[in-house]
Amino acid sequence: MKKIFYSLLICFSLFGSNFAQDETRTAAAWRVLRYDITATLPQNPADRNLTARAVLNLRNVGNGAGSRLTLRISDKAEVISARVGESAATFTKGEEKLGSTRNLQRIILNVPTTQPNGTIAVSVEYKLKVEENSGVNAISPGGSQFLPLGFWYPTPTSQFSARGADFAPFRLNVISPNETVISSGAQNGTVFEQKLNGQPFFITGSRDKVEAGGVSVFLPKGASVEERKRAEELAAVVNAAKSFTAGMLGNAPDAPIRIVSAYRGAGFADGGTILVSDAAFRRQKLDSQTVMTIAESIVKIWLGNVAAIRGEGSGAVREGLARFIATEFLEKQFGKDVAEIERQRQRTVYAAIAKRDAPLNIVTPFDDYYLPAVANKGAMIWRILSKAVGQEEFYKIIKMQIQSGNLSLANLRASFVSQQALFDYGFNQVTDLNLLVGLPQPSGGGATKVALRNLGSIDVSVSVSAITERSEKLTTQVEIPAKSFGEAVFKTTSRIVRTEIDSEKFYPQIDYSDDVAPREFSESDAILVIKRAFDKQDFATAEKNARIVLRTAPHFDEARVWLGRALLAQGKTSEAEKEFRAVLDEKFPTARSLAWANAGLGDLSLRANQNSQAAKFYEEAIKANAEYGATLGARVGRNKAASSEAIDESIKSFFLQFDRVAVSGRKNDLDAMISAGEITKFSGGIAGQAQQWQSNVVKVDKIDADNVLAEVNLSIKLLNKDPESGTAVFRLSKHGEVWKLSGVEIFEVR
Repeated sequence: MKKIFYSLLICFSLFGSNFAQDETRTAAAWRVLRYDITATLPQNPADRNLTARAVLNLRNVGNGAGSRLTLRISDKAEVISARVGESAATFTKGEEKLGSTRNLQRIILNVPTTQPNGTIAVSVEYKLKVEENSGVNAISPGGSQFLPLGFWYPTPTSQFSARGADFAPFRLNVISPNETVISSGAQNGTVFEQKLNGQPFFITGSRDKVEAGGVSVFLPKGASVEERKRAEELAAVVNAAKSFTAGMLGNAPDAPIRIVSAYRGAGFADGGTILVSDAAFRRQKLDSQTVMTIAESIVKIWLGNVAAIRGEGSGAVREGLARFIATEFLEKQFGKDVAEIERQRQRTVYAAIAKRDAPLNIVTPFDDYYLPAVANKGAMIWRILSKAVGQEEFYKIIKMQIQSGNLSLANLRASFVSQQALFDYGFNQVTDLNLLVGLPQPSGGGATKVALRNLGSIDVSVSVSAITERSEKLTTQVEIPAKSFGEAVFKTTSRIVRTEIDSEKFYPQIDYSDDVAPREFSESDAILVIKRAFDKQDFATAEKNARIVLRTAPHFDEARVWLGRALLAQGKTSEAEKEFRAVLDEKFPTARSLAWANAGLGDLSLRANQNSQAAKFYEEAIKANAEYGATLGARVGRNKAASSEAIDESIKSFFLQFDRVAVSGRKNDLDAMISAGEITKFSGGIAGQAQQWQSNVVKVDKIDADNVLAEVNLSIKLLNKDPESGTAVFRLSKHGEVWKLSGVEIFEVR
């Protein structure tokens, strides 16, 4: 019923869009040929409006004449005027609901009747008010950004359309006060010309720039030697990924590659420009998520920018195929172990939603499982297809579709003639596959048999592995028909102690826990099993479960971190240290693993009264900026290990003034000490409510030349509440020579 409800919701809410975009009906279908946008950021910090003029060149690619055009833009936009060609156009406004919490604004224009294949040019002048800064839309003296998901420019198709968003070449001119502007494409001053298919976006701010191997890396301002080293390492990953992808999909397009440090919006990428967390440069080594973001972003230059991806199921191509190819790159460049752990992460994320997803050809961003499904299940299906037809043939087909300039799931389906059943199951049906393996049964003659079962509606060809009592690993390949049984036979005189079906984990399943016999866990998410025991303070069980996971996945850093933490909790200090150091030695651990491993080593050093060494480990955990709990624990530990340091007088003065203003009841004075558009709810909770507010600055951590994190001991009393105290970490940003509060990172005040 839930899937039916969402299908109806999509049909009704996007009726105008889908009708207008459907090229198989007798109707107009507008496709953007080019965007030309001039956007002006405000000169006055108190002004929260972006003013813009967007010109869209469109073609009627339908098979009927069109006299009406619907554009979509943020509901915070005020449309001032519209023109078609040189003539003023009449328009009406409407509302389009995106779920229960967000709406889009429709701009419905009357246009001259345009026959199929005819073109029109439409211009819209508007203002967009940004009441509160976010990762998609932000206006700030320290750096503004406008990303496509903020719907900051008018376009026919929303990001939530089943057929995908609009991508087209664009010209973007951003008029910005004293800030460096970054977008994608060729740059001439503040004008960017993107010749590939893309989505207009930009980010501004003051950054250091490093050129490494033809890649422009925009680092946090005042970057250290270590941060510049991370920049060079990221650039090396870019070039390796670009070379790999060109070898598989054809010559690399002439697209400038830019890596941009970002406080918000990390993970977004388009047209060769990639936003990564500013913390990625401060970490002691590259982390897995950042490396994967880089690799996928490079692949997407071919998948989406060179060849537009259109039609139903576009996410399975743009996200799923890109993730598959990026993981293949990891395997070739950094080894099978790195790729297998990445695939395990992907599988774990998908397993959490496997029992409630929808077919990949109809799922849309309306669904909360959209990315876990299209990216991770999609990557698995493409991997199976590659294996079925052979890598050379697989990439030959993908390459041909890219060269055609119109990449779609439907076209790819038609090209994989021999794999229609797999296409149907993988993209047009929900997952119903569950593979089961039985206990080994000696059968005489030096052989052991293992019963297998396939509960799914597709035939499978799977590897079945066995581990003997002598730790020998045996593998055989077995075909199991849909809804049927199979059998694996192992020629060995040794006793088999463990069996596993689909040991290479090609197939998406609704349950992975029964792939192993004897069954080890009742959950597909092994990390959840370890964490559940740890949270109950059953550290011995957490240790046991972590060792079970690591027995077959020795490079799974998340499991190793939990093992180290469980050992530390039991007082097994030497063993814990070994595990934490092993995590730091992994090629690309997660940022969370980096944080917890360093925090654990800090705790061990503190116990050994090695305070100076402990403080260094805690510093690394804090710089990882990966998880609230790890960061908070590291700050508590650092305060125990490190002596107090001198605090910049300007920061001390800021908090003295803030304390006075907080209890003054004057909201305007309080707002003046906070960066415009930031933490509006937090400031609203102070103004007129604070009866006591006292800050004692403990430590200041530099982020870049204009931003710091200030850790304070806070004592407060709010109206009608008891006195509270605790630790808070505030982000301060310097505007000119003046500090302003721009974020609340930690607030443990109780």
